[in-house]
Amino acid sequence: MSQLPLSGVRVLELGNYIAAPTAGRLLADFGAEVIKVERPGTGDEIRNWRLYAGDTSMLYRTLNRNKRSITLDMRSAVGKQAVLDLAARSDVVLENFRPGTLEKWGLGPAELDAVNPDVVLVRISAFGQTGPLSSRPGFAAVAEAMGGLRALVGEADRPPSRTGVSIGDSIAGLYGAFSAMMGLYQRESRTDRPALDRRCMDVALNEAVFSMMESLVPDHLAYGVERRRVGGRMEGIAPSNAYVCADGGSVVIAGNGDSIYGRFMTVIGRADLGGDPELASNAGRWARRDELDGAIETWTRSLPRDEVLAKLEEAGVPAGPIHSAADIVADEQFRARDMVQYFDVDTGGDEPARVGFPGIVPVLDGRSVPVRSVGPDLGADTADVLGGLLGYTPDTIRAASGEDA
Repeated sequence: MSQLPLSGVRVLELGNYIAAPTAGRLLADFGAEVIKVERPGTGDEIRNWRLYAGDTSMLYRTLNRNKRSITLDMRSAVGKQAVLDLAARSDVVLENFRPGTLEKWGLGPAELDAVNPDVVLVRISAFGQTGPLSSRPGFAAVAEAMGGLRALVGEADRPPSRTGVSIGDSIAGLYGAFSAMMGLYQRESRTDRPALDRRCMDVALNEAVFSMMESLVPDHLAYGVERRRVGGRMEGIAPSNAYVCADGGSVVIAGNGDSIYGRFMTVIGRADLGGDPELASNAGRWARRDELDGAIETWTRSLPRDEVLAKLEEAGVPAGPIHSAADIVADEQFRARDMVQYFDVDTGGDEPARVGFPGIVPVLDGRSVPVRSVGPDLGADTADVLGGLLGYTPDTIRAASGEDA
């Protein structure tokens, strides 16, 4: 693709950790120039998260791909001015500090508006910019709990579990990127509709999680239903679960559609269950879910995983293997769409290692957009951005970037 959809858009990313950087990554993936501002010396803390060797984690490299890294001391006068100068030349500013932090530094909406009234400001925080909890700190774990997700993850007889990734941050990042695009569209459209307050696109982690909880609250208020953890199942939907195969591999089978269910039972040799009128609807199948899961796993445990999947595919029953990282790398579907892309990166050894990174979603023209670069070294672009874009002298660059501290 000769020109990406967001080419020409400049984004100033003041965020760290996962939420705002995810929003920045999504914009960068499709061509936006994303200038990531990091603390002098240490940079974004996730440079050290899950760092097994070397000086920059693969988590940082993944979340900050296609970006430029500069260091600024935003608490100093010259660093603050650099932020304002960059904001004056940017289309979007992303931040995920605790509410009030930018205002304390003299970099809040009023100051940004003064230098660039057209800039779109996306603010991501634990609980939003308003309300009684707005000043409270919080990470995705807290947001996932308060947004309703954690109560539904895990087995019914055990404490709530976590999903294994910072899903609350990632969901908020998706909303952050959507907010940026909404603000840009509003700015560029020539209509008479009331303008959005682009100075405060306000994304809260707990609300982002809550928005994904489907009918959790309406079901409670309408029917008095309090959903519970059901392990690998989904409340009110059966049969749909994970099952162990003869070779120790596991599969997920979603045989819960009414027409699919009959075919599924025929495949496993239980036409009696397929023809049972009590099991013709999801409600009836959910009531007898343990019986159904027992019959299904008796069948899956009699065959190796590949044979289980082949028989289900032939019958048109949705199913798939439970993949590990190694499985994803070897998977032909991921490979066909360039969903694992390789780069030589420093992993702490004598020579760079060839490492695969996730491709870009959504796919355009049948294959993933090529990742242009993985997350940059700390401050790799400071001189180029401050000198080339802002025209700063070497002395001013050193002062703004904290090198003189």
